[in-house]
Order: sequence, then structure tokens, then C-alpha cells
Amino acid sequence: MNSYIKENLRAVRAELHAAEAAAGREGKTALIAAVKYASDCEIKELISLGVTDVGENRVQQLLAHMGAYEGEAVRIHFIGTLQKNKIKYIIDKVHAIHSVDSIELAREIDRHAGKNGICMRVFVEVNIGREAAKSGVMPEEAQALCRQIQDLPNLALVGLMTMAPRCESDAEYRMYFAQARTLAHSIWQSLGRADQPLLSMGMSESFAAAVAEGADMVRVGRRLFVQGNNEI
Repeated sequence: MNSYIKENLRAVRAELHAAEAAAGREGKTALIAAVKYASDCEIKELISLGVTDVGENRVQQLLAHMGAYEGEAVRIHFIGTLQKNKIKYIIDKVHAIHSVDSIELAREIDRHAGKNGICMRVFVEVNIGREAAKSGVMPEEAQALCRQIQDLPNLALVGLMTMAPRCESDAEYRMYFAQARTLAHSIWQSLGRADQPLLSMGMSESFAAAVAEGADMVRVGRRLFVQGNNEI
């Protein structure tokens, strides 16, 4: 057994629970273990320790990890950039796709979902920091994309996903996450939705700030795989 996995997961869960308690949101946040750097052995240990949600960034890596997921009660979230020609490889394997940033991608996911008799949960990815090097739609374009996605028969639009720019403080992170939360609720209101949008936001360095601003899911990777003083 990898003792560092157990200890890292314990520390992350403790910080997550403390952030939830401070926000008065106990038990409201799902931890998605981002397994971009994980081996099958590490994934299996996380699952044995009660992790039920994992995040995959790359199609080829997801397929390589399928042996670790076989027979396990685990939900796979696709959280990375998804190319249209690779949707067919994962459409029947993932619980949700968090990185929809164009109507062309949404339509292709819808097409493959329909062929497989699936209603796929999707998040619209928003580039909340307007960073040139990051994917996602600009905040002002998110409402139109959500409206188009809502009309696709084999997709279930469930919320927004975002990655904040690298910040120096929790206060800075909270500013971006608050913007995403406000945007999501504004869009849902404009669409006449009675449900609440889910917010997928916050990573290893920022998940506590994300919880404070209402994150329903946080995607933590690096913090789970630190060995001693060496970070993967």
C-alpha cells in the first residue's frame, strides 16, 4: 500500500471538511480525484479508501486506466480538453464531461450519446480569467452556448466548470469563483431553469476558496500524489 496516498487523502478531506464547515455547507462538495499523474495501483488505492469520483484529462490515459476501474463503483468525469474525433471512445465510459466549450463539440457529443442510448451530463467550461492559453468560452458567451446545449436531446446541461488563474491568495481565487457562481445563476435564471446549476471549480491550490464560493465539485490531483517533499 502507498502510505502517502492515504495520508494525502486524509489531509485533503480534512481541509475540504473544514472549508465546508466554515461556509456552512457540510457534506455539499464532491471530491473528484484528478488522476492525470496516477498509476493503476494509486487509483485502486484511492478507490479502496472511499473515493467514488475520478477525473480524467486525456482519452488515451482514461482508456489505459479502465482496468483499474473495472468492477468498481466509481464515476469517471472527463475534465480535460476533448477532441471531437475521440468522443466515441469514452461516451459509454464517463459519468459527465466537464469541458464543453463549443456548440460543435456539444453537437458531436449529442450525436454519439444518441447512438449509444445515453443522456450525457455536460458542463460548459468558462474561461473566467480570460486567459489566452486556457480553453473555455468567454463569460459573455456562456449563456448563448448553454441555451443551445439545452436544446440538444441527448445532453443534460448540469452546470459550469472553470479554472481560475494562478493567484497569490484565497481572496483572489474567491473573486474568480464568485464571478463563476454569479454567472451560473444568472444563466439558469435566463433559461427559466428551476434546478440549481452545479459548479465544478477549484483544484489542489484553490479548492478551499472554491468551496467558500459554492463549489459542488472540486478537482484535486497534485495534492493526492505528493511523496515527501517531491511533488509530481
